[in-house]
Amino acid sequence: MNKKPVLVYGRLTDDQLAALSRDFELTRFSGTDLANDPAFHEALKDAHGLVGGASLSVTSELLNMAPKLEAIASISVGVDNYPIDELTRRGILLCNTPDVLTETTADTGFLLIMATARRAVELAEFIKRGDWKTSINEAQFGSDVHGKTLGMVGFGRIGAAIARRGALGFGMKILYSNASPKPELETELGAERRELDALLAEADFVCVTVPLTEDTEKLIGAREFSLMKPSAIFVNIARGKVVDEPALIAALKNGEIRAAGLDVFEQEPLPKDSPLPHMNNVVALPHIGSATTETRNAMAQRAVDNITLALKGQRPINLVNEDAWRNT
Repeated sequence: MNKKPVLVYGRLTDDQLAALSRDFELTRFSGTDLANDPAFHEALKDAHGLVGGASLSVTSELLNMAPKLEAIASISVGVDNYPIDELTRRGILLCNTPDVLTETTADTGFLLIMATARRAVELAEFIKRGDWKTSINEAQFGSDVHGKTLGMVGFGRIGAAIARRGALGFGMKILYSNASPKPELETELGAERRELDALLAEADFVCVTVPLTEDTEKLIGAREFSLMKPSAIFVNIARGKVVDEPALIAALKNGEIRAAGLDVFEQEPLPKDSPLPHMNNVVALPHIGSATTETRNAMAQRAVDNITLALKGQRPINLVNEDAWRNT
């Protein structure tokens, strides 16, 4: 019996590759421009499965090259680089890895809250420059995190995990918006639901965890920053395009908000001419939300499990487009 061809363009361990090879015919690809790689195009003709990260945007053109494609296992939680409706129409299953990265990404979100509030990166550079010559004074003071109000824009798995750290670990008051009512979390964390404008006006920390969709693109812009307190700290671990980046830069420069902690950007990698990493009131990280060895291996394993189940005719563990499964 011939093995179904599967194209792998994400990071898998040797053991994971060996496991896939037992069931499928693997072809591995690397590089940052697969969409324009003739060898990748040729391999798509016979591919039944794809396993890779969010670095490749799957387009209609690529799908037209893959008439036998049955399933895609994305090593990511975000799926904004996939045409979900078109995949469903074509009967192609799309799988992701939502639950295995929740706690690690929440750690990153709370790291940004702490680092911006206490000015950790700025003051570490202060020492490196040799500027620590006397006791620090008000010019170097940060702000407390404990007891403050944390506003979560988005309250899914990751948003709830960040809120849990704030409420249970730091005694923070939790507000949330852009999510359906969460009575269980309201009971557990004392969280209160607000309309977005009210949350922005009340929160000391505004943390964005919504997925990128047509409705959330540029959700936070100049008007929204103007509603925040001048002492507010803004944190984004969702997607860069959820924020109007020029408006964010202006708000930081003009003192409309105090600081920002950012793990995602409108363009990634961040362009060299971006002012954001050079601003003292910004902590900028290179999209490391889930970037630990343990979590990335767990994400890759979930993708392996998803593609294996899908190509054997069984329901994957994490399925994005349920309608494609119902119609198989």
